[in-house]
Amino acid sequence: MLDKYGINRVIEPKGSMPVTAWKLDNSRAITRREARLRLTRVHIERDSFQQICSECGFDKAKVMGRILDIVGRRGKLHNPFTNSGGTFYGQLEEMGEHYQQHTSCKIGDEVIVCTSATGMPLHLDRIKEIDYNYGDILVEGYAILFESSSVFPRPEGLSINYTIAALDEASTFETINSKVEKGMTVMLIGKDIITTMFYAGSLKHSLENQVRILAVMDADQGSLGIASEEEAGQLLSCYVDKLIITDITRPLDAYEEVFRYEKKLVDMTVNTEDLSGSETLTVLMTAPGGSIFFTSLENGYSTAVLIAESMAKELAAYSLDQYTDRYFEYTVGSLRRMKAELEKVNQFYEKAGDSRSMTEKRAREIMQKRSEKIDDFVFRSPVTKTMIDEVLNIANYDCNVIIQGETGSGKEKILGLIHKNSSRSGNPCVRINCATIQENLAESEFFGYEAGAFTGAQAAGKKGYFELANNGILFLDEIGQLSLNMQSKLLRVLQENEFFRIGGTRQLSVNVRVICANNIPLKKLVEQGTFREDLYYRLNICTIDVPPLRERKEDIYVLSDAFVAGYNKKYSVEKEFSPAAMARLHQYDWPGNVRELENAVHRMVISSRGNIIDEEDADMVINERLYDDVVFDIKKYMKGRERFSFGEIIAEQEKKLIQYALKKEGSTRKAAAFLNMTQAQLSRKKLKYDL
Repeated sequence: MLDKYGINRVIEPKGSMPVTAWKLDNSRAITRREARLRLTRVHIERDSFQQICSECGFDKAKVMGRILDIVGRRGKLHNPFTNSGGTFYGQLEEMGEHYQQHTSCKIGDEVIVCTSATGMPLHLDRIKEIDYNYGDILVEGYAILFESSSVFPRPEGLSINYTIAALDEASTFETINSKVEKGMTVMLIGKDIITTMFYAGSLKHSLENQVRILAVMDADQGSLGIASEEEAGQLLSCYVDKLIITDITRPLDAYEEVFRYEKKLVDMTVNTEDLSGSETLTVLMTAPGGSIFFTSLENGYSTAVLIAESMAKELAAYSLDQYTDRYFEYTVGSLRRMKAELEKVNQFYEKAGDSRSMTEKRAREIMQKRSEKIDDFVFRSPVTKTMIDEVLNIANYDCNVIIQGETGSGKEKILGLIHKNSSRSGNPCVRINCATIQENLAESEFFGYEAGAFTGAQAAGKKGYFELANNGILFLDEIGQLSLNMQSKLLRVLQENEFFRIGGTRQLSVNVRVICANNIPLKKLVEQGTFREDLYYRLNICTIDVPPLRERKEDIYVLSDAFVAGYNKKYSVEKEFSPAAMARLHQYDWPGNVRELENAVHRMVISSRGNIIDEEDADMVINERLYDDVVFDIKKYMKGRERFSFGEIIAEQEKKLIQYALKKEGSTRKAAAFLNMTQAQLSRKKLKYDL
């Protein structure tokens, strides 16, 4: 019976529902309870679409590739960073026997599927075009429908772009409209022009225009899309009594600005924006006894409830992540009443064209304004946000931690966050690079020694790292460089919290939290026999994986600006990146990660002549670094030699290229594709050069 919900399509993890599964079976053949839809258009949920575009620098080819990658890996359109999908449209091409008995649709019908794409098997052959204005992709491919899927015939006379965008709104216009009374003032926090029009128009028509609509949209998050403030105001003027553009990420300032205009609190607020800060503005601007509606649980419902409680403000709070039987009919009815105004928006988009929609400057502005900062750690990427949330949680637990990540990815920054947010923040954090410790001195460095313990010992003796870090944190970077003998001694201290100094007879007790880091995963070193398994499990209470910069490209924008600001202060200059230069930074893969980016920005600040660091300045530094990464240095090779060795030079060049591809792409499969060779070929060469 559960087959009607698509349970049989779940690949992993088994036993989960399609919408929560990591991967679905999107094979073409259907069962008797399924149908197959030839896809024409897919509407991607707005936050998911913006995240993908931002990650790809708004480069059309990269955006297409990222979407194809998500669908290819998961068998469905389910963005793991935003946990959202979208809706889609196409033509029914095959139906199973049992499916046909439970639908009025026929093969050949054009239909809209309102069930979230996060729970529907999809296969995309190619993406033909991107409609940035609506967050749609025009595709060739297919989707598998289940007997329980919400499938409706395409409404006649309505443009498909705004129709599926309206149907993707998880909340129902009907539910909100039923709570509004004539004469009320409603504040709409809109995430974009078209969504704001949906809700405002629905309310105005439902209440025969006897409701005041105050729309608030963010100035810097791409909410206006290609429109200026004046153009947005004109497009929305048919339904919105007042449009206020403000910085919602600063909710207290936004509240003062909105209240200064409105002069009173509103009766109801409908929040469609997922932006942090919108939930605070919602509570502040709604009068006691009023109602607040959140169009999904993702946009601050629980936070708003807590804020209202802290203010002792009684509000009726609703989250409208739900489906009702009348949803489709009611929504389509609203769209028909708004058709003339919606078509004006379409005409505006068509006239303006995509060329105005996603410029490099807009990409940069969106990324900069949505940055976050915790202590001195600046970031924007959802990947980084997920990691930081994990780090702050782990900081509360006084346990050992392994931090893993490539060289230059920011492992010491993560250590700093753990230290500052832990119960040991007032005590020392001793940082040691194990790769720099000589083997014959390692024991004395870690455990110290008594006076006269050996020839050359300090007369007063010496404290070791463990004593210096007592009641604090001992950070062991490159711990995999320690010898097996030293690892054994380290394990004993971690087990017993006691040790002897060299030459000492008194046992010392310490209370130290050990955090270690390594470029190569310690589990891999255990498998190779160069790291003790028992020490690994003693250390591996929690593991934090710091992703390379190429996997969190949104951070490039905010990190670059932060580095420029720092060097501006250091050198008393006022430099900034041009949009083209910033786009160039985003395109590069930064195999040296954050450390390489900071070094490159430093060089650009010094080498650029004017106050604007342009694309040429960025290219000059990046191309030089790229050349160093992929081209074998023959001059260095020939130093002290009289003749060439052709075989050696070719081997070294091949090794350098493979090394670069592995760093750039992160896996043998992707690296092989980058070098246009098979994965087996690359794996053999990787083994040959011990990479």
